[in-house]
Amino acid sequence: MEGGCACGAVRYRLGSAPMIVHCCHCRDCQRQTGSAFVINALIETDRIEVASGAPEPTRMPTDSGRVHDVYRCPACRTALWSDYGGRPALRFVRVGTLDEPAALPPDVHIFTRSKLPWVGLPEGARAFEVYYDIEREWTPDALARRRAILGDV
Repeated sequence: MEGGCACGAVRYRLGSAPMIVHCCHCRDCQRQTGSAFVINALIETDRIEVASGAPEPTRMPTDSGRVHDVYRCPACRTALWSDYGGRPALRFVRVGTLDEPAALPPDVHIFTRSKLPWVGLPEGARAFEVYYDIEREWTPDALARRRAILGDV
């Protein structure tokens, strides 16, 4: 899968499928995207190949107080991915920046307690008021990948 920013200065390629795809409805994501939610593909940083350009981190404030760096195109400022919580081995790629964003529908909807009331979720969607039990929701392969980069966090 390939993607890039709005102006084309930054292009990237994902070296594998993500571990999981979140649709996050938290207030931070709403504010930072100017939308009702964000869709993030969680993937190892070393599986993102930057083909052109050099995204720059922008430190964002969060309600939790945890570190959140959004990597943006230096020219058009499109948000391409994030480092949530100061974990440099893990990225949250903005699915909307993929050339084919429909290829990665959300696996889970999180922070639905702050979901805007006019946003409907698909029937049968895995939805959580806040977060979820990773051991229960992630596939065994995704859990192994996560452990390989983060340990038993």
